[in-house]
Amino acid sequence: MKQLTAALAALAFVAAASPLHAQDFYAGKQIVIVVGSAAGGGYDLLARLTSRHMGKHIPGNPIFVVQNMPAAGSLVAANHLANVAPRDGTMIGLMQRGVLLAPITNPSAVRYSVTSFRWIGSLASETGVTLAYESAPHRTAKDLFEKELIIGASAGVDPETTARLYNALIGTKFKIVMGYNGTTAIGLAMERGEVQGIADWSWSSLKAQRPAWIRDKKVHYLLQGALERDKELPDVPNALDFVKDDVSRKVLELYFTQKTVARPLLTPPDVPADRVDLLRRAFLALDKDAAFHEEAKKSNLDLQLLAGEAVDKVIGLIANASPEVKDKLAAAMKPQ
Repeated sequence: MKQLTAALAALAFVAAASPLHAQDFYAGKQIVIVVGSAAGGGYDLLARLTSRHMGKHIPGNPIFVVQNMPAAGSLVAANHLANVAPRDGTMIGLMQRGVLLAPITNPSAVRYSVTSFRWIGSLASETGVTLAYESAPHRTAKDLFEKELIIGASAGVDPETTARLYNALIGTKFKIVMGYNGTTAIGLAMERGEVQGIADWSWSSLKAQRPAWIRDKKVHYLLQGALERDKELPDVPNALDFVKDDVSRKVLELYFTQKTVARPLLTPPDVPADRVDLLRRAFLALDKDAAFHEEAKKSNLDLQLLAGEAVDKVIGLIANASPEVKDKLAAAMKPQ
């Protein structure tokens, strides 16, 4: 009898620790996706797309809702997830990619470690495009080094940080005008003539949000920024083409790692491993979900799903970058 009791107790322990326990957990639950950006932008559109499809791939079919928390390039949202959010798997985040490098570039505002989060995956890799509106005098990359381009920017995110980095590392002449809440607002400012362009607009988001610009040739593509050249932009030079020393190249390559993990989904620290595993498997199931891809196509949203394990490798590269490279990146990003 004692042996039977011990065996039953062991089975109960295994069952409680197994993925089946996580499967039971989500029945009747709601999962909140905290989006660290404003409504209407690329991150928001992808979060809402994900919210409509991911639940069907989780046992118990939890309902997903989206909560926007736009401030400081997702730092407010990331700090919230790290320190305030429940750690039971009922709240996840879709953060702007800048949170990956913020511990290096803006440590005073960061209340998290990138290695403490649990990375579910990334919805896309991105190429950042430098644009000049049709009324600006800039037509080629060469113009960026010879005359000032007045650009709109949002604090702490790519339209600002990329401009500062390019100015410091390759010698562009961006004049940065702050105070715009996301690319939607910057795009309107370009149309109104308040600014002449933008230093970094994700190519996929541009296609989704401003297809008429592309169709009617309202903008000129001056630079692209990513570890590899985008196949849809074969004639647009990469910023890496203009780097003149090895350390600057390594700094720019470190910065572009966040383009590989451009739309990261993550959980707060300490979420039980079996629930993280369930969320990761549900995320990967989206890659074979025809309805998910069909809706993305109708909305002009580019998808390139990257597994959580692959994101972990990028996080490792960032965490293990040399002090020299980290220091130069931080110095280049500081407002002058």
